[in-house]
Amino acid sequence: MKKFIPFLNASAFALGLGFALSSCGGGGGHATSQNPGGYSSATGLEYNEEGAFEVSDFQGQPEGPNLRFIEGGRTILGSFEEDLMNTNNNIERTVTVASFYMDETEVANIHWLEYLHYVRMDSSAEYYKSALPDTTVWTKDLAYNDPYVDHYLRYPGFRFFPVVGVTWKQAQDYCTWRSIVVNQKLAEEAGYFEESAEAEAAPNQRIPLETGFVLPNYRLPTEAEWEYAAQALIGTQWLDENQTHRRLYPWDGHALRNPYGKKIGTFMANFKRGRGDYAGIAGKLNDGAMITTYIYDYPPNDFGLYNMAGNVNEWVQDIYRPLSYQDFDDLNPVRNDGFLDEEDGYDFANFNSMVSDRVRVYKGGSWADVAYWMSPGTRRFLEEDSATATIGFRCAMIRAGTNY
Repeated sequence: MKKFIPFLNASAFALGLGFALSSCGGGGGHATSQNPGGYSSATGLEYNEEGAFEVSDFQGQPEGPNLRFIEGGRTILGSFEEDLMNTNNNIERTVTVASFYMDETEVANIHWLEYLHYVRMDSSAEYYKSALPDTTVWTKDLAYNDPYVDHYLRYPGFRFFPVVGVTWKQAQDYCTWRSIVVNQKLAEEAGYFEESAEAEAAPNQRIPLETGFVLPNYRLPTEAEWEYAAQALIGTQWLDENQTHRRLYPWDGHALRNPYGKKIGTFMANFKRGRGDYAGIAGKLNDGAMITTYIYDYPPNDFGLYNMAGNVNEWVQDIYRPLSYQDFDDLNPVRNDGFLDEEDGYDFANFNSMVSDRVRVYKGGSWADVAYWMSPGTRRFLEEDSATATIGFRCAMIRAGTNY
């Protein structure tokens, strides 16, 4: 490749710099991400000429499928529910969470079947097998749940019920695959593969972020992001930076029933109402679901997110530590490993503890859980290669290129 060595005399540089500043829009003539101008405001060199630095068009982060914008801000994380389990593992603390995006629904069976379809087409049989959910999670020695083993994932009637039987690792793989295919579609729409021989040769490689039309990666939300999104305290604001109240659940009030309109008296989520009571009585199945239910059932919270309480628990990114709240960073907190709280201190190897670097947090409560677990601050954990009939997930994504 021919090396491009720019050369300008002083007068040409001044002329170029003056043109750069005068040709930029917004901000009183200053360059912006969406209107950088035709010349560099640092060197005066022209963009996008042969051999010159290429600056792609950028109109802001594209909208990703199924994503809702979650405006960040200050919040108090931690359990707002009485600590019935006496775990003391989520003490209240004030943090700031940056804006991000989150799926408005849980990932459904139809989404996972789509994933399996394309994995079967372009991956090994071994990888396809590793991507299959464990449908035997429905099996119980003293219950007749056998029909769910065969039908829940694949029968069309369950298409838009949340996928279950997936491990944390499988959820991570799905996020990786989704990032690739969504960005490939955006690249095709932008004509990238037609214009770039390099991209044509390696369609599964990451498309350069500099192109301006790709999205950041889909991923599992951090525990802080998930909890913040479930609280949805944007709906409790009054005047300037005043929040009138916190929430025990993702909706107002301490009650589990809808207090308004035609839906008055109906439950706000899909959960286990009491011992042996999953839905109510025939003729008045109040919460409407003996197992999981349609991913758009029940009113969304104030961020527009469905089923942030009940239906299925949801995997989050963090490994579990009972005292994570002590070690947190107060801006975008997350625990990715055992930093400051190594697993050696828990004696996992000798079976004296269940805590290790391979256990992950899940949150939200499920169709088989009592209401206590639907409070956003409650938390539990499970090994990252385990799966149950009560855990699913949804994806998240950073909001790039902004300072909030």
